[in-house]
Amino acid sequence: MYIFFPIAEVSVNIFLLLGIGVGVGVLSGMLGVGGGFILTPILMMIGIPPLISVATATNQFVASAAAGTVFHLRAGNVNIRLGILLLAGGLVGSTLGIRVVLYLEEIGNFEFVVKGLYVLLLGSIGILMLTESLRSGKIDDSIPEISEFESKSTLTKIIENMPFKMNFPLMRIRASVIIPLIAGFIVGGLTSIMGVGGGFIMMPILVYLLGVPTLVAVGTSLFQVMIISTYVTIQQAVVNNSVDLPLAMILAIGSVIGVQFGGKLSQRIKSHHIRIILAALLILVTVVMVIDILSPEEKISQSSEINIANTAQVFNSFNSAVLSASREHALIYGFTCTVLALIIGVGVSVIFHSSKSKNK
Repeated sequence: MYIFFPIAEVSVNIFLLLGIGVGVGVLSGMLGVGGGFILTPILMMIGIPPLISVATATNQFVASAAAGTVFHLRAGNVNIRLGILLLAGGLVGSTLGIRVVLYLEEIGNFEFVVKGLYVLLLGSIGILMLTESLRSGKIDDSIPEISEFESKSTLTKIIENMPFKMNFPLMRIRASVIIPLIAGFIVGGLTSIMGVGGGFIMMPILVYLLGVPTLVAVGTSLFQVMIISTYVTIQQAVVNNSVDLPLAMILAIGSVIGVQFGGKLSQRIKSHHIRIILAALLILVTVVMVIDILSPEEKISQSSEINIANTAQVFNSFNSAVLSASREHALIYGFTCTVLALIIGVGVSVIFHSSKSKNK
C-alpha cells in the first residue's frame, strides 16, 4: 500500500515505513540514540529528498526520544542537571545549524555535505568506539559486576583538570561544565544538519570522557534528544519548509512501539555489549553511505519509479491541506508536528506501561 507524501513529493509503501520506524525505535530505547544516523540514510535511499529526510527524521525522533525518556525517567536513568547543560549548548548549536542548512541548500551542496559528514563522523567514531568497547569488555569480564559505574578512560584524567567544575552527586562525578556545553553545541548542530539525535557522539563523550554510567548516559541522552529535536523541527518547518507531517507520524508510530522493547533490552544487555552494538551499526551505516555516494544514478532511478507509480494520489484534499499549512502557517505547522510527535511518544509509552501494570 503506497501513500503519497506532499512535502517530500514521493510515494512510499506504508508498511515499509512502519517497519523502519519500529527498527529505529528499538535502537533508540536500547542505545540512547535518536536513531537518525540510520533513519536519515534509509529515507534518502528509498527516494526521500535529503533536506526532507533530515527534517522529517528529526520530527520522528521527537516521538521515539519522548517514549524512551519516559521509560528511563521511571527507571531513574535521567540526570536533569547534566541534561540542562547539554541543552544549553544544544540550543545554540542547532540554531546555527539551521542557518548552515539554508545556505548549503541555496548553493546546491546540501546532499553532498550531508553524506560526506555521515561517512567521516560515523566511520571514525564507530571504529574508535568498537576498539575501546572490545578493550574495556575484556577488562570488565575479569571484574565482578557489582557496580554500574564504568571505568574511566585515559582522556577522563585530562578532563578532570579542566576549570568550572560541577558536582553530579547522583553519579558520583565532579566534572567541568565545559565538556557537556561543547558536546551539546556539536550535537545540536549535527541534529540540524544531518537529521540525527547525536547519540553516537553524545554516548562516547558521556561514558568515556565524563565517566557517566551507561544507563544514565542513555536516559540523559534521550532527554536531550527529545527537547533539541522539538526545537529543530519547528525551526526546519519555519526556515526551510522541510518537515513532512504524514511521513513523520507514520515513522513515529512505528518507533514508539519499538522503543518500548529497546528500553527493556538496554537493561538486559551488558553495558560494553551495548556500546559494541552501537559501534557496529555506525560502521555498517558508513559502508552503506559510501556505496550510495558511489552509485547515485541507481538511487535516482528508484526514486523516479516510486513517484510515477502513484501520481494519482497527489491531488487529494489532505495533501493540499498539509501543503497549505506548511507554507502559509509555518510556525503553527511546526508546533503541530512536534506536539503530535510528543503525544504519540508519551501516549504510547504510558499506555504500554499501564497495560503492563494491569497484567501484573
